[in-house]
Amino acid sequence: MSDTTTSIGFFEKYLTAWVLLCIGVGIALGELAGSGMQVVADLEYNHVNLPVAVLIWLMIYPMMVQIDFGSITRIGRDVKGLSLTVVVNWLIKPFTMAFFALLFFDNLYSAWLEPELAQEYIAGAILLGAAPCTAMVFVWSYLSGGDPNYTLVQVSVNDLILLLLFVPIVQLLLGITGISIPMEVLITSVVVFVVIPLVAGYLTNRWLIRTRGEDWFKTVFLPTLKPVSIAALLLTLVLLFAFQGQKILANPFHILLIAIPLALQTYFIFFLTWKGGRLLKLPYRTCAPASMIGASNFFELSVAVAIALFGLNSGAALATVVGVLIEVPIMLHLVRIAKRRQY
Repeated sequence: MSDTTTSIGFFEKYLTAWVLLCIGVGIALGELAGSGMQVVADLEYNHVNLPVAVLIWLMIYPMMVQIDFGSITRIGRDVKGLSLTVVVNWLIKPFTMAFFALLFFDNLYSAWLEPELAQEYIAGAILLGAAPCTAMVFVWSYLSGGDPNYTLVQVSVNDLILLLLFVPIVQLLLGITGISIPMEVLITSVVVFVVIPLVAGYLTNRWLIRTRGEDWFKTVFLPTLKPVSIAALLLTLVLLFAFQGQKILANPFHILLIAIPLALQTYFIFFLTWKGGRLLKLPYRTCAPASMIGASNFFELSVAVAIALFGLNSGAALATVVGVLIEVPIMLHLVRIAKRRQY
């Protein structure tokens, strides 16, 4: 595992530790500030909390600026791999996540969770399941020895599909589970947290490469931007836990309850995609990143939409944050599994 731990960036490598630190800082801040935190909660427009919106935009924009949609012209080179990714990400993953969420929160956990809280946890899990990873998959693909060109095409296609299918899939699954949501808030969230940073990122990408060159863009601009994304993520988590503090202190066991179905979903999707790739006779360098993108989540978008739909101190927001907490250790384990099975 030495190559895995040394190749991944310092902040990504210890993301779980940073999340745990943010839990502590956020809870302490919530206790110290008391009702003063409500001032932050009230700073919203059309159900979107403005401070959190700025922070999440700063998280998502650095990811979007890396996407080269010109790579889509190479889509015909690996139709089988891309087809597998699309089918798993959009026709299977959201529905299996809804299944695991209903199984655990509505049934197996019924003795520990109140029905209203269980519904919020289900909603958070569904939001995670409906948003496949768009940024960290570059890291997982690199660590597992995946084909970088295929990964780039895969992520670009996934982002375009996200614009079309995220809203209807979330609306469908939340409706099936009996959770009512304001459609205009869901659409506003996607526009604010996907469409705007995606367009801004694309325009920035094209302009900087044209004026400064691709080498400067990759070696100077992107490394400079990366700490902004990490800092925004950590500040967002501090705010979330400042609001969630009393709930967590009263029910720390809920973190584990939420983590179990999310972890099961991650491993299930990885092995399902891996098996599908082997049946399709995909080369390892295609099969590995295809399995990684479905297994991991676009948790930044999920957190943002959960806050917009259900509020900063909701169970849905907490469920999406637990997704952040378990993401790195599980994905590093899946990287090790992929490398052991390399063919």
